[in-house]
Amino acid sequence: MCGIAGFIDFNKKSTEKDLLAMSQTLFHRGPDGGDLQYFQESNFTLGLAHRRLAIIDITESGKQPMLFNQYWITFNGEIYNYKEIRAELNLLGHSFTSDSDTEVILHAYTQWGEACVDRFIGMFAFVIYDIQKNEVFCVRDRAGVKPFFYYLKDGIFLFASELKAFHAHSNFEKKINLDAVAAFMQYGNIPTPHCIFEYTTKLKPGHYTKFSLSQPLSEIKQTQYWSVYDAYNQPKLDISFDEAKKETEKILQSACDYRMVADVPVGVFLSGGYDSTCVTALLQKDRTEPLKTYTIAVPDIGLNEAAFAKETANFLGTKHTEIACTEKEVLEWIPDLPFYYDEPFADSSALPTTLVSKVARQEVTVALSADAGDEVFAGYNRYSYLLKYRSKLEQIPGFARKSIAGLMNVIPSNALPILKHKYNFHNRYEKLKGILKDPSEENIMLSLSQQYTDTQMKEVMHASFHRLNTAYQSKELAAQYYSPLAYMQAVDYQTYLVDDILQKVDRATMTVSLEGREPFLDHRVIEWAARLPNDYKLHQGNQKYILKEIVHQYVPKEMMDRPKMGFAIPIAKWLATDLRPLVETYINEEKIESQDIFNWEHVSKLKQDFLGGKKELDYKIWYLLMFQMWYEKWMNE
Repeated sequence: MCGIAGFIDFNKKSTEKDLLAMSQTLFHRGPDGGDLQYFQESNFTLGLAHRRLAIIDITESGKQPMLFNQYWITFNGEIYNYKEIRAELNLLGHSFTSDSDTEVILHAYTQWGEACVDRFIGMFAFVIYDIQKNEVFCVRDRAGVKPFFYYLKDGIFLFASELKAFHAHSNFEKKINLDAVAAFMQYGNIPTPHCIFEYTTKLKPGHYTKFSLSQPLSEIKQTQYWSVYDAYNQPKLDISFDEAKKETEKILQSACDYRMVADVPVGVFLSGGYDSTCVTALLQKDRTEPLKTYTIAVPDIGLNEAAFAKETANFLGTKHTEIACTEKEVLEWIPDLPFYYDEPFADSSALPTTLVSKVARQEVTVALSADAGDEVFAGYNRYSYLLKYRSKLEQIPGFARKSIAGLMNVIPSNALPILKHKYNFHNRYEKLKGILKDPSEENIMLSLSQQYTDTQMKEVMHASFHRLNTAYQSKELAAQYYSPLAYMQAVDYQTYLVDDILQKVDRATMTVSLEGREPFLDHRVIEWAARLPNDYKLHQGNQKYILKEIVHQYVPKEMMDRPKMGFAIPIAKWLATDLRPLVETYINEEKIESQDIFNWEHVSKLKQDFLGGKKELDYKIWYLLMFQMWYEKWMNE
């Protein structure tokens, strides 16, 4: 894993100095080396930059940008099956000078063109420049593990692993996209392919772009080469549960084994939950050497799965490290978030994820995590809620549902005894209002995904905006294969997974120069799991049923049978106490009015209501705070 950046400038004003500056902003992604290639052609200048975190072939022969024949490449990621592809290419007459997966990509592109990506098992974002044909090929992996941003305006094309690299280019125009601001306030992230800045876009997962440099670029066309709907739009497998379990374990075993391919130390994040236990168990069962596993605990705030993780680690025989942090240590990271998350981002679990990465990096260079287990095997509570309660809610007359929602607006969540102490109750209380108004599958999905409804956003925003077209509105799931569960899983795979979970893990790990790998994001896993009968994943209300049955072969059910915890952060408490100075500093009339983005009258009321006891507004205030801190960092420099 590394950092990439570069430009194509048809005005011929971009220099090596610009390229170096872009590269240096990504030092944390690749502290093991940084090289550049700069080209001055008749009608453009082109630059390729690479920051290296050496994982496979850590010798000088693996450094980038790399050249083979007429092709230059700068590549971020890993191709886990590169040895098999190299063997196939050897039979076709290719020979290699290194043991790097980067060189395999170049040879594969030479042999098969853009279709080479169909053979890759891995995570990747790369750019190939064909110096003979004057063509450029940019691609992003199927699930979107590796980020890829690009900017196009006035004859300048920029690309990078992180937005901060664009700020280092002398001709980058940082004009805020107000539609994206509104989307951030709804989702806590900016949905792909959109970006916080005008003229700036994210390359979609499973997409590539290829274009000629014979004339200045007027637009970039993205071409899809893979979609999660290709799997969901197929008949369900006619297979027994035992057969399905065996094949699922076989695919997961392969995915986990591939992600141990490295020339540096590898560890595993272990929370003690089913997903991380599955990864750990499958990897440890045939190994004599104990795996290195890591768990974070912040007892001060009730985030403490350490005892569960330790019990699991002892049972499986791993070499376990428990990281105990104080609430103060977590809070101290908050001012740094806008630098590493250089697009507004509001998932508070970024804090513990960064801290566990920091400690793991002291011993390993690669860490496996169990992200996407919920999306692939139906682990989110909202899946059960929808299937269990949607029909019951629809039976309640519309006027009654709306009356209940209206009453909830009057009664704050903090006024409800017993319930107010339940995990995440305040946030769920707020979302329930939207579900009561419209219990359709589409609206339930949006209500559970958004903090602000479209109507509320019109009150929050002072500036005019339009609702962005996102994968939440996708109609790609064919009617004959439609089910509420398939609909929610497919949407989550393209939205929450990409724009929240994967962005969080990429930035948290790369903050400390640690490579994160996710076995559940092997495309073979989702292509198989999407075709499993729904009942094998969500069985009589039992989420991730088939995955749990696999785990129970290695860890007793009695050890695993406990409530799911997650990285819960006490946002309401912090905003009212420790973070109150930040709230007052960033969410005040002077700043809000000067930006001319938000409606101060509405924001002021939100703030007063929250501080007055309406804890269900905590995430609305948190989103505002995260945006304001981002704005201060990147717009007021």
